[in-house]
Amino acid sequence: MSDNFDVIVIGGGPGGYPAAIRAAQNGLTVACIDGWRNRDGSPAFGGTCLNAGCIPSKALLESSELLHRAQHEFAAHGLRVEGIAMDIAKMQQRKANIVRQSTQGILALFKAAGVTPLQGRGRLLAGRQVEFTDHAGQMRRLQARQVVLASGSEPMALPGVPFDGDRIVDSWGALEFQEVPPRLCVIGAGVIGLELGSVWRRLGAETVVLEALEQLLPMADGQVAKEAARHFKRLGLDIRLGARVTAAVVGEKEVTIRYTDAKGEHSVVVDRVVVAIGRRPFTAGLLGEDTGVQLDARGFIEVDEHCRTTAAEVWAVGDCVRGPMLAHKAREEGVAVADRIAGRYAEVNYRAIPGVIYTAPEIAWVGQNEEQLRAAGRAIKTGSFPFAASGRARAMEAPAGFCKIIADAGSDEILGVHVIGPMAGELIAEAVLAMEYSASSEDLQRTIHAHPTLAEAMHEAALAVDKRAIDALNR
Repeated sequence: MSDNFDVIVIGGGPGGYPAAIRAAQNGLTVACIDGWRNRDGSPAFGGTCLNAGCIPSKALLESSELLHRAQHEFAAHGLRVEGIAMDIAKMQQRKANIVRQSTQGILALFKAAGVTPLQGRGRLLAGRQVEFTDHAGQMRRLQARQVVLASGSEPMALPGVPFDGDRIVDSWGALEFQEVPPRLCVIGAGVIGLELGSVWRRLGAETVVLEALEQLLPMADGQVAKEAARHFKRLGLDIRLGARVTAAVVGEKEVTIRYTDAKGEHSVVVDRVVVAIGRRPFTAGLLGEDTGVQLDARGFIEVDEHCRTTAAEVWAVGDCVRGPMLAHKAREEGVAVADRIAGRYAEVNYRAIPGVIYTAPEIAWVGQNEEQLRAAGRAIKTGSFPFAASGRARAMEAPAGFCKIIADAGSDEILGVHVIGPMAGELIAEAVLAMEYSASSEDLQRTIHAHPTLAEAMHEAALAVDKRAIDALNR
């Protein structure tokens, strides 16, 4: 095998492996290095997303939601279910099979595209040399014309609450529970914390969520966050805001979490603790001396608007650079960089990157929220449509939530779309496409939507922007 490549990608997650495939599609010789190892020691491409994040969490969310629906919703459909229970081992095996299919699929894609897969650690050296060490400890020096760094991120630890892999775990550990903890504490009410909390609450865990911020989901629209809080409470999540965790005391069979809030000091005793306070860029061991690649004060690799680092012909994408830590953002950056290397035009529209929380109801948004726009002094107009007025949603026994569209008061350009309700993560795609083309709310008003569909909520919300909704009151 040659030790010289046009492109070497370090990292095989959602930023790295698409970059490698697109570079190969562009006729370049490509190697992709990835160091991920599963708990049993087996290597796998796909990074956190496929192995310990997006994919396995969605598998557990789906399984737990089916149980919850059977327990609380099926009766409304005339379905009588008695003695239903979850086989946790079977659920976890299903999740593992889905993950394995996904990660093995990357190897098949590499083979088809002509990408050389290298499983082990990659380290950038001066002059775009890459030191590759396989999992057996064998080291080789590779040379690249261009290098793409896609090393991803890792869970942040909380001072005073150290991970022990048993009682106190990170998000990956929370996906691997082999039994339902009777009492669970989730530290952090962000996307990961709420999704994991929802999984184990549906399965029967008494769940407390401690969030240091005074506001739930500050990145979401205020109306959406308020609606979400109502449904989380109905689910049984005990969310405590303004709760700053100070320590964890691990006993023989339980953990005592100490925290403070505006009312003073408190403690909660649980069986398991999940720390989900965020992630940080993973760059340990990534850079040798004199590479010319600079890190900022928070450890992110410094890049320009086109993902060029401070070193010539070295690029960086995904969680290890600025911007939201989202798999789809990483993917688009990876593909764009591969096209730029090949001399093709490529842009990433950072104003139209959607966010999704896969709870029930789902939450999704793109663009700015009402609070951000008003704080900036922007003149806006808004329109909302409740899923309770959607025939399709009612037929699905999923009438919770609404769709909200925010447009510029003068030009009518859509500035933000926020959805809480059934299949919000799918519905938001229409809004992303609209914003990609700088569409107006009138453009969506004039777009015919099939009936009956959930997507009609987007249509009606657009009509409501101009107080012209048909199937809901115009307020």
